[in-house]
Amino acid sequence: MHKLPARFAKEEYCYLTTTGRVTGNPHEIEIWFGLNDNTVYLMSGDGKSDWVKNLRKHPAVIVRIAKQTFNASARLVEDEAEQTLARNLLADKYNERRANGTLSKWARTALVIGLDVSSEKR
Repeated sequence: MHKLPARFAKEEYCYLTTTGRVTGNPHEIEIWFGLNDNTVYLMSGDGKSDWVKNLRKHPAVIVRIAKQTFNASARLVEDEAEQTLARNLLADKYNERRANGTLSKWARTALVIGLDVSSEKR
């Protein structure tokens, strides 16, 4: 596993390339993310986005942060402790926490995806 530099956490967006579930063509999106060691966390509000459907069929993805590109394997985050970690990372980074400390509806309910980075793509 490839540990990502902590400085990447400060980047505003990452770029996720999935393989189209129907066409087989690459599709890139710009998306908010959280970072913990070698895992990039993403969240989808309704879990029905094309990028989520694509990675469910083809979990091998490419993620770009700053000017570096990595191979990764996508998975639904089902572990409650890991979900909590990811939700808090994104809520704190993108101001999705209310004044009383509770998470916004999006941060509480969005589908959590983990991208486990395996290697730098050359």
